[in-house]
Amino acid sequence: MSKALTILGSTGTIGDSTLKVLSLHPDKFSLFALTAYSNCEKMFQQCVVWEPEYAVMVEEKAADALERKVKKAGLKVQVIWGLAGLEYVASHPNTDYVMAGIVGAAGLLPNLAAAQAGKRVMLANKESLVMSGQLFMNAVEENGAQLLPIDSEHNAIFQCLPSIKKKGEGSTTKGVKKIILTASGGPFREKTLKQLERVTPNEACAHPNWVMGQKISVDSASMMNKGLEVIEACWLFNVKCSDVQVVIHPESIIHSMVEYADGSIISQMGNPDMRTPIAYSLLWPERGESGVGSLDLFSVKQLNFEEPDLLRFPCLKLAQDAIRTGGTAPAVLNAANEVAVAAFLNAQIKFTDIPHIVESALSSHSVKEADTIDLILSVDQETRQEVGSKIKTI
Repeated sequence: MSKALTILGSTGTIGDSTLKVLSLHPDKFSLFALTAYSNCEKMFQQCVVWEPEYAVMVEEKAADALERKVKKAGLKVQVIWGLAGLEYVASHPNTDYVMAGIVGAAGLLPNLAAAQAGKRVMLANKESLVMSGQLFMNAVEENGAQLLPIDSEHNAIFQCLPSIKKKGEGSTTKGVKKIILTASGGPFREKTLKQLERVTPNEACAHPNWVMGQKISVDSASMMNKGLEVIEACWLFNVKCSDVQVVIHPESIIHSMVEYADGSIISQMGNPDMRTPIAYSLLWPERGESGVGSLDLFSVKQLNFEEPDLLRFPCLKLAQDAIRTGGTAPAVLNAANEVAVAAFLNAQIKFTDIPHIVESALSSHSVKEADTIDLILSVDQETRQEVGSKIKTI
């Protein structure tokens, strides 16, 4: 039976890859809704090809422009706008699956709405769990939603964990000794601290293995992305931070591993292409075509592993400390980082200023229990304002 899909963030890299996978399985899926922030031109082209029931633009002017284009083309697409529009299509009764591809804190509320509506949520937005881990996991459990990770690392772990969880048998992590998150090391893996002070936004966005958006690319370069993934892994797999090990793996062939109590380590390998985890999550528990080519082990030849350098990349430790502290600390970490990364991309600060700004925000914050979404959003906004003011003085 065909499943109806809503893609949150359809004009981004995750959205592009999801549509490519959908094109391989026209009998299995229909497209209910596409959403974007302001990229009217690209959204229109997607509407022409896919003709979803709804197209949502966060910006009102972009929605108006899209609606004019849709009407002129004679498309049967209903255009709506705003954050409420994102939540509407994410939780709509006619939506079965939600691809959560919006970057940053902006994805939290629509993703939470999808979980509360009992959807299959395919999570490419790690910030939802970083900011509101316990609340989000509670919503999944209480509403019978399915939460499948799209990040290549967490998807790999999901594939490596025991596949059957029968009632009364407890956690799927039973017998697991350690979660091993691999990291490419990004474009600056071999640069010195002095060299890192002079890197440019263009250099930070030039990831050696993956095609990603600017924000995630900078996070990968600073290793904050891996820190956020540590926090995400703790919530997804119900493990402590001390049970998650980060390993630098420059080839990005092993996407992550699970070590078991008997000494076994199971890994998931493949070419670095987001269509693999997307196809796995869409078709799960079955497997099917993703459009990704076979891994040529003879051309890979060797796999390397290194320990992360926390002196050169302190963002990883900041994230580990934040999840150990708990409460609102991870939300502060995320908000401060988003503002700092935006400032770096706008050439307002140096790359090496990012961890200092995040650390300052964390040290000045009075941690509270993250027990309501309103509190989390309030802390998020307060942190953004404080960090934004501080950046103006740098």
